[in-house]
Amino acid sequence: MSTIRQFQVTFDCAEPERLARFWCEVLGYVVPPPPEGFGTWDDYNRSLPPEKRDSGFVCSDPSGVGPRLYFQRVPEGKVVKNRMHLCVRVGTGLVGDERLAALEAECARLVPLGATRFRLLLADEENESCLVMQDIEGNEFCLD
Repeated sequence: MSTIRQFQVTFDCAEPERLARFWCEVLGYVVPPPPEGFGTWDDYNRSLPPEKRDSGFVCSDPSGVGPRLYFQRVPEGKVVKNRMHLCVRVGTGLVGDERLAALEAECARLVPLGATRFRLLLADEENESCLVMQDIEGNEFCLD
């Protein structure tokens, strides 16, 4: 039996390239080179049948450590809370006011990119503080 060590996170969305580029900014990811034989992703996109154009986009961790992110266009919009979400680890090892300051600083960086601040969850007996956000298509994610 083999052990899976790599995985891809797939987002259903309305605008794959726009959402992928947002997450590139959030995570420091990059858009990989277009497929062989194409100078740009636009060239590749134009080569597809009309119904497949703009239907997907990819970004990846330039270090190769983090998972590849794939964004696929779907016809339906988001209607309920995510069952799964990403936690962007900006406060690891920090506690109290120092942690809150790191969360707030990252929130301030992401809001101009189109993210929305949703709510701050303050530390309790079990968990440290985290800040719930939404990406440009309303998908929840946490700054923790």
